[in-house]
Amino acid sequence: MSKFVSAIFAVVLMFPAQQGAACGANSDCMVGDRTYRIRMPEKSNDGDPVGAIVFAHGYRGSAAGVMRNKSLAKVAEDLGVALIAVDAGGEDWALPNGPHAGETLRTDELAYFDAVLEDVTAKFPVDGTKIMASGFSAGAMMVWTLACYRSDSFAGFAPVSGTFWAPVPASCDTPPASIVHFHGTSDPTVPIEGRQIQDARQGSVTETLAMYAKYGKFSEPSTITLPGLECQTQTNAGGEILNFCQFEGGHSFSTAYIRQAWAMLTEAGQL
Repeated sequence: MSKFVSAIFAVVLMFPAQQGAACGANSDCMVGDRTYRIRMPEKSNDGDPVGAIVFAHGYRGSAAGVMRNKSLAKVAEDLGVALIAVDAGGEDWALPNGPHAGETLRTDELAYFDAVLEDVTAKFPVDGTKIMASGFSAGAMMVWTLACYRSDSFAGFAPVSGTFWAPVPASCDTPPASIVHFHGTSDPTVPIEGRQIQDARQGSVTETLAMYAKYGKFSEPSTITLPGLECQTQTNAGGEILNFCQFEGGHSFSTAYIRQAWAMLTEAGQL
């Protein structure tokens, strides 16, 4: 063995923990027996803390799949924020009242998100006060759950085409937060009023928004029209916003919604 190779081998032996801790967009970050992935913005300034988008994938998705979405990566890069892709660790998020809930509630999803946020802010220059949670379909169901039970862990929420499994909670456990919900007008997979799935039923978006408006003491809605979106917007005394934006079409996702949600939350002073 040459002296050069011996030296390299010695360095690897000296720093095994650092080698094992490396993770990012193409490799898993471990939190207990679960994982997440993260992509830091290339334009970050000398390690100064940046905001972040935590994105929850849909049914049968994965954190690796989210990281392959070049359009989503571009939105995060344009905004100068980290993209954090969380992973259900199985086909779907383990949420109350979902199909075969007794079989699938194998883990505490809220504890998993607590662990992810703690790990991210400890290991990366991410500003914990400027994190938006978003997700599509089943991922949006996870986001609504976070909005209701972990609102103080995020600056705002942007669920796309998903809500609670029925019954919709009567109220929430943490203070009212800012939420921008996007949904297709003719969504057959997650209709506005929900549908039966095996032994469970998707909750009603209308009922969810009404519950949250009452819970957060939001004003009566006013209408704003944006490119491709018709939005009902509400505010409360705390400065939070509750926006419901509909687009023509079915069960689809556009990263333009993520960009729009970030802009709305920024304008409202949440980010």
